[in-house]
Amino acid sequence: MHLDPIMPYLVGAILAVLALGLLLRSLRQPYVIGYLIAGVILGPHGIALITDEALISRLGAIGVVLLLFFIGMEVSPKKLIDNWKVAVLGTLLQIIISVGCVWPLGAFLDWPIERIVLIGFVISLSSTAVVLKLLQDWKEFDSKVGQNVLVILLAQDLAVIPMLIILSMMGGGHGEASNIWLQLLGAAVMAVIVGYIAVKETIHLPLSKLLGDDHEMHVFAALCICLGLSLLTGLAGLSTALGAFVAGMLIGAAKETRWVHHSLESFRVVFVALFFVSIGMLVDLSFIMNQWAQVGALVVLVIITNTFINGVILKMLGDNWRDSLYAGTLLSQIGEFSFVLAAVGIQAHIISDFGYQMTVAVISISLLISPAWIMLVKKILKHKKVIA
Repeated sequence: MHLDPIMPYLVGAILAVLALGLLLRSLRQPYVIGYLIAGVILGPHGIALITDEALISRLGAIGVVLLLFFIGMEVSPKKLIDNWKVAVLGTLLQIIISVGCVWPLGAFLDWPIERIVLIGFVISLSSTAVVLKLLQDWKEFDSKVGQNVLVILLAQDLAVIPMLIILSMMGGGHGEASNIWLQLLGAAVMAVIVGYIAVKETIHLPLSKLLGDDHEMHVFAALCICLGLSLLTGLAGLSTALGAFVAGMLIGAAKETRWVHHSLESFRVVFVALFFVSIGMLVDLSFIMNQWAQVGALVVLVIITNTFINGVILKMLGDNWRDSLYAGTLLSQIGEFSFVLAAVGIQAHIISDFGYQMTVAVISISLLISPAWIMLVKKILKHKKVIA
């Protein structure tokens, strides 16, 4: 029997993910960490089991689209609107302060304004996938801290729209008036859809009567909406992940397809793993070893800075210190959307290849160590009775 040449690679990849997943479970760490480590090991900068960089890029693009689609199904725009003060003011202040913190460093290193803004944007975003997973595992999703963190994460995800527009305007040759108007139109359409879902709460999808109770066709209808909105936002010059996120909220609010979320759970697991494995494959181990001091210093600086920026902002918005500091710790890492911003930065020649590799390394390591940092701070706060 003919053996497909991809089979050994597929088996090796699944075994690596399984082994690391079991190890991380024994250490009570989220599986996301195992996926990232598996990507580092399997990728071109590890044992080079998978070396096709074009394939890695495509897998990552598909993975992030489906990741945000499933995350979108789990969130409610109404919660974002009901807690608008924390969502809007908290996120806006956090982004402004992050850019402000990068400004002195950029001025010292003689960076152009667009690079300062890009790096500020990158470090201002937290990981929706990692944080929501931790909140679910620890049964803190419905707590006050959990809800505040959730709306901030949602607002950050939506803030990617103006970030992409600003970066496109700054990246020479990518900010033509026609493109900007198209991006603004796309952003307005996405905002209208989110607002409609928030007002209606429960909606009916087109062709729902035609599909009836045919669950098999509902799956394809859901994927069509996901990929269709991703295509539209991509054509509008926005992130394809944004379209998938809004599509997820549509499917989550549709009465006919509420079962889709549970039926596609295993599908979600595979593609969340796919996204983070592909991100791990981007990490250049030799680069990190050569630049370990700089990478390490930046990671520590980012984690601590984000913890206290978010903590102080939430305290200013009315939370007590215990909840504010814990929420700030949850939001301390750099998120998955930052990879998208970094990719836009290198395509627009805002950062160099060295800057891109440094950014990817810092984001990835912050994702790797943030669960341990969160658990450490949580234990300290509980020990001192700062958290009830």
